[in-house]
Amino acid sequence: MTVSRDVDLPGGYAHLLKELKKTVRGARTRALRTVNIQLIELYWSIGRGVLKEQRDQGWGSGVIRRLSEDLRAEFPDMKGLSARNIQYMTTFAGAWHNSPIAQQPVAQLPWGHITVLLDKLTEQESRLSYAAAAVEHGWSRNVLLNMIMNRTLERTGTAPSNFTQQLVAQDSELAQQIAKDPYNFEFLGLSGAVAERDLELALTSRITETLRELGPGFSFVGRQVHFDVDGDDYFIDMLFFHMDQNRYVVIELKTGKFQPEYAGKLNFYVALVDDMLRREHHNETIGILICGTKNDRSVRYSLGRSSSPMAVAAYTYDKLPADEKRALPNEGHVVAALEWAEPGEGPEE
Repeated sequence: MTVSRDVDLPGGYAHLLKELKKTVRGARTRALRTVNIQLIELYWSIGRGVLKEQRDQGWGSGVIRRLSEDLRAEFPDMKGLSARNIQYMTTFAGAWHNSPIAQQPVAQLPWGHITVLLDKLTEQESRLSYAAAAVEHGWSRNVLLNMIMNRTLERTGTAPSNFTQQLVAQDSELAQQIAKDPYNFEFLGLSGAVAERDLELALTSRITETLRELGPGFSFVGRQVHFDVDGDDYFIDMLFFHMDQNRYVVIELKTGKFQPEYAGKLNFYVALVDDMLRREHHNETIGILICGTKNDRSVRYSLGRSSSPMAVAAYTYDKLPADEKRALPNEGHVVAALEWAEPGEGPEE
């Protein structure tokens, strides 16, 4: 019996339908997640078996090709049993050698994500970090690849700051995690010298990519946000709200080298936002100054006496060929060469 679409529905029907849709979607998501975990467990088990024979019997690529042919003959409807994929499984089992694999974050990722981790990262610690971040933030395969190529996690939390002096311990650790150094603005397609306003406009016009580079949790409030202080006008370059940390984040842009007076201005803007926008349930506002270049020792002196929690980071936006990028020294080497680093703080290898 078919019920007409224009029949009078009893009270509560719409609510029940909404709840049932939510329940069905949730059940389907859990089912798909369960299927994926079982597939990852299978691939890991295959890889572990092959890895053992490689170690014990000296299996080569020819044996793996034969294994692939025999498995595909036995399971013709099953995808993923190519020799290349079995080699990935072997590498996967070697990288994640602890069991059970189902209880590790990587088991919640699609196989395509795992092959990206294996292809693009050589350090297991980095693989573990990116796997956990991909699960936590729901990154697609392309986003994961972009994050790895931009070394997003390696740059996260590295900007010089005074957070430990201005915030309580747990809060300072959280605030530090949203301050990268340097920020990578290559998606803007800029090169050469640009004015600060042009950089600001470019970041705003590409706000989706900007938010992705800033990191998870950022929400854009506005650019050139106006404040009137007894008739004096002030404009904040860019204002964000971090949803996870429940705090405003003031970002000031400078295209040149860091100057101590920039910290004073940012300190003033953070105080304005704290006084005029922050509510009782919000955490303390923080400021991030993003500049073209910086002397880390000058930054530390400037932030040492500031009353507001702030960080200073550099940025890059020039698109250089890969070979040229590899030939350039990183910021740590430059700082060390100019003797700006503190004693004992040489570049990380």
